[in-house]
Amino acid sequence: MRIGLVTGPWIPVPPAMYGGTERVVDTLARGFAAAGHEVLLAAPADSTCPVQLVPGMRPTDYGGLGATLSELSHVVRAYQGLQDVAIIHDHTLAGPLYLHRPAGVPVATTIHGPLHTQAADIYRAIARSAAVIAISRDQASHAPDVPVSRVIHHGMDLSAVPVGTGSGGYLCFVGRSCPDKGLLEAITIARKAGMHLKIAVKMREPDEVRFFREVIEPILGPNEDFVGEVDDTAKYQLMGGAVAFLNPIQWSEPFGLVMIEALATGTPVIGTLIGAAPEIVDHGRTGFLGRTDELAGFVPAAAALDRAVCRKDVEDRFSAERMVADHLELYTELIEGRTPTGVPQGPPVHQNL
Repeated sequence: MRIGLVTGPWIPVPPAMYGGTERVVDTLARGFAAAGHEVLLAAPADSTCPVQLVPGMRPTDYGGLGATLSELSHVVRAYQGLQDVAIIHDHTLAGPLYLHRPAGVPVATTIHGPLHTQAADIYRAIARSAAVIAISRDQASHAPDVPVSRVIHHGMDLSAVPVGTGSGGYLCFVGRSCPDKGLLEAITIARKAGMHLKIAVKMREPDEVRFFREVIEPILGPNEDFVGEVDDTAKYQLMGGAVAFLNPIQWSEPFGLVMIEALATGTPVIGTLIGAAPEIVDHGRTGFLGRTDELAGFVPAAAALDRAVCRKDVEDRFSAERMVADHLELYTELIEGRTPTGVPQGPPVHQNL
């Protein structure tokens, strides 16, 4: 089939550094092409994903991150270039609400953010004319009145991810510089566990810089090593050398791509029991989940987990191939006019928790 993909205007595909949505779209585009499908990608013009790009798109608009005008202009250009596709999978918020779409072409959209009240209102409107995809059952459960066509967990290309030995003797944290991601808590956990902590964070937006300068930087000491934002190669080396990956998130994160990245390097995850974490971490087998104040106590047990099991779990449940196949199955249903089967109600709880 000929598949149209749409991303936002603010980060190229694939991202050079941080960019979860764009990383997922890049994996999908490459996977569809490898499976023999034709892919047309509406993304910033400086994107380097090796599929056909929609002509006439503007370069990455880093400065307009989150701006409505920037997104709307991008969406109009995207849909003008997607006139000859079998299906459109739109990863923007505005795009699925755009009225001037190609006639008769089904549209799917993925919810990449939290389903808070305002977002739920938007997705209820979107669901009238597009198939809504959630990225975890926990995410879908926060707005049970939003019609979700399918839950599809993220996957990743494992071919370039080496399995580390965990011999670095440190814990690590990778994420954004903000309270929700749990960086402050990770520092406390590592100190309580008596372990060195290596920190790699995205710190570009004003709020991210402010949080780091005002909250994190003043408390950094000899127990912490701040390495800044890193590319994929450095990230996987950092994760692979860690005894465990700390993910003490302080919000109901809809998925958490960073957790499967850590597990892919063989590194167990220690995180808070919230959001989609129970759908990703197999408690006692690929990591440990609990309250923030419990996490330091899990470090010795995490160090004893089998790293090969962590990697195998990602291969079995979070591969790019599985994610691509799940999307193609839904696309086929939509193109053939069949009603998607939907999802079970309520978030799952892992049997070991």
